[in-house]
Amino acid sequence: MDIRTLQRPLKQRYREEPDAARIILRAVAQQFDSPLRCRIETTGGTVISEAHPGVGGPGMASCSGDLLLAALAACAQITCQMVANALAIPIEHVSVTAEGDLDLRGTLGLSRDVPVGFQAIRLWIDLRAPEATPEQLASLREKTEQFCVIYQTLRQPPEMTVHWPSNFTQP
Repeated sequence: MDIRTLQRPLKQRYREEPDAARIILRAVAQQFDSPLRCRIETTGGTVISEAHPGVGGPGMASCSGDLLLAALAACAQITCQMVANALAIPIEHVSVTAEGDLDLRGTLGLSRDVPVGFQAIRLWIDLRAPEATPEQLASLREKTEQFCVIYQTLRQPPEMTVHWPSNFTQP
């Protein structure tokens, strides 16, 4: 597969019609079969998620932290493959592992000194490209990090808003 050929008409359209490049991705989470689980509908299909066992979840499905790390690993892996293909960098194998540190005392409200959320995230790229030059590998690394949407979003978080119903009143 030639990524450049595949993307050429898309890039041309987005140059001519910049608004066509603007998309909205959506995930809708709804109640499922218990207060510890939800069903998430995305354009790519349905995902079941549940609370982590460390906060009382059953441990039968991915928690939201797993899904965040999965999104990061998937985005980095696919981006690396696409960049390698577009630049004709010969790779034999690429896999990505994402790992994050959480202190559940924050999530459970046990300590105000412990933040809610990941304190650190690490990304490992396992790449085998014995025929690639050092210059090609440097370019692959630079462009993979530059164009990985989830990596860049985590490094430079976007503005976030939360909308509650207009009839919602605070206690």
